[in-house]
Amino acid sequence: MAIAKRAVRVRNVLIGGDEPCICAPVVGADAKQVLEETRQITEKKPHLIEWRADFFEAIRDEQEVAATSRKMRAIAGDIPILFTVRSEQEGGQPISLTEEEKIRLFETVCESGAIDLLDYELAHGTRIPIVRELTSRYGVRLVLSYHNFDHTPSKEELVAKMRQAEQCGADIAKAAVMPKTRGDVLTLLQATEEARKEVDIPLITMSMGALGAITRLAGGLFGSAVTFAVGRQSSAPGQIPIEDVRTALSVIMTYGQ
Repeated sequence: MAIAKRAVRVRNVLIGGDEPCICAPVVGADAKQVLEETRQITEKKPHLIEWRADFFEAIRDEQEVAATSRKMRAIAGDIPILFTVRSEQEGGQPISLTEEEKIRLFETVCESGAIDLLDYELAHGTRIPIVRELTSRYGVRLVLSYHNFDHTPSKEELVAKMRQAEQCGADIAKAAVMPKTRGDVLTLLQATEEARKEVDIPLITMSMGALGAITRLAGGLFGSAVTFAVGRQSSAPGQIPIEDVRTALSVIMTYGQ
């Protein structure tokens, strides 16, 4: 795998190192479900755990979210936790938070000391410096994401999005797009290969759905530093069970380089 020029160490995990990391999502609707999923996923030993808090019914209660994140930390031990809230327009769940309320939630959760990484959409533009400042204040790594659930943009546009993420202060750039053809899947992989030569931060890229599933297994060969796998429940189309991903990666990364 082509190592990013500036890999990111989070706890004991190196993102952008020799092999891609496996991240498993938690999508529980309440604290009991979130903590049970965290226990089950922790037993499978992923490199990272993502809490998709837009599935959390009490998302408007900042203190409940922070308290739940601290309990997750106690269960996860030294596994880094990525905190993500996606609106319906961003491919997530319907949530009643304004963008300002979401940022206040981010600050509360970052201040809790329970999370290690925060995902924020690149599309939010002028609010990114606010989020960058608060993550820096609390020592949380910032992932700036670009999602397209309709189609796969050109290779040039995808590379530009990842370059933009770096310019906006991201510690990690992420791009996830929907393919309509096998050619779209190749476009995503080509964009990853090109971006990892131009961008100095780790990249996370994927082509979604069944058609793009191969990118969740072979993306590391082209420069994607993290792949998302199902620990208990899927959070996005095309995710593969963590056991299958781990087996496939061991073969691909051994013989594919």
